[in-house]
Amino acid sequence: MLFVTNRFPTQSIRTKIGRNFDFDLNDNAASNSVFFCERKSKGEYIEIGSVGFLGRLKKSGYRQILIYVHGFSNLPEAVFEDAAEFQALCNKARSNEVLVIPVVWPCDNDFGIVKDYWDDQKSADQSAYSFARVLEKFLAWRSSEEFNPVDDPCLKRINVLAHSMGNRVLRGTLAAWNKYDLANGVPLIFRNTFMVAADVVNETLEEGQLGELISHASRNVVVYHASDDLALRASKVSNLKNKIASRRLGHTGPENMDNTSRNVYKVDCDDVNTLYDPLKGHSYFRSSRRKGSAGKVFDHIFECLVSGRVFPENEHQRSTVIKHNKRARRS
Repeated sequence: MLFVTNRFPTQSIRTKIGRNFDFDLNDNAASNSVFFCERKSKGEYIEIGSVGFLGRLKKSGYRQILIYVHGFSNLPEAVFEDAAEFQALCNKARSNEVLVIPVVWPCDNDFGIVKDYWDDQKSADQSAYSFARVLEKFLAWRSSEEFNPVDDPCLKRINVLAHSMGNRVLRGTLAAWNKYDLANGVPLIFRNTFMVAADVVNETLEEGQLGELISHASRNVVVYHASDDLALRASKVSNLKNKIASRRLGHTGPENMDNTSRNVYKVDCDDVNTLYDPLKGHSYFRSSRRKGSAGKVFDHIFECLVSGRVFPENEHQRSTVIKHNKRARRS
């Protein structure tokens, strides 16, 4: 499994192709450096560098890339296990369609969910600058005549799935990229952006807000939300403790759809989130109640990946409800 990280290694931060890469799990500071790596097996990783990494993606037999940005309080092996589960579901749905690439940012290794949450929020914000460099490296590589000549361009479609606080990382990455590296706004780089159980304020996608650039960078932005997501309730408690009061996007969906771009869609997952994730109702986008069997949220995500459209049968539709035993009710 290929992955990108800005977690510090126990080794030097200087890139060396082919070296072993070991995470320093006690250091949750966001490195300014980014590392392009491969997971060979559990706990065994090597660094392959950006050129080798991007070349591997281009030469892979998969039609599309899905960048997976995990949520808070997830150490690397937990991220890889979740990504592997999603990859297996994709392969089962259609072989050689979607290759999942995890982005590993530095979550805390402390005890206590509230302390972890607040420390992770800082790491998420600081990681934005690192991952903006990844996007800049990608644009330079894609436009390089050496690596992508006119007769051999990279034709992979790129999508991103951000879960929970990973949406904060995504939002900050685009903002930092736009501020420091781009002259005329962010390019349309993502085919689909899936914001699942997003731990950001529910106005964030509106014009003039911090997340507006997400809709600029994406053909489709699909927000999956559930009002009884217990992990986001813990998020609300932690934010209130630190004098921040706002409903979360992953609880309600966008505050006002009329104030978002027309390429923003919302999907109500209330009926299935606690069935698929009985303890928290937070990680409901992979398997159903039985691990390895696709859930209805995954099915919706995969349909968007394959078709490039959220509601292909109705171009004016912007929302739906995923039902457990019935067909989705649309509005």
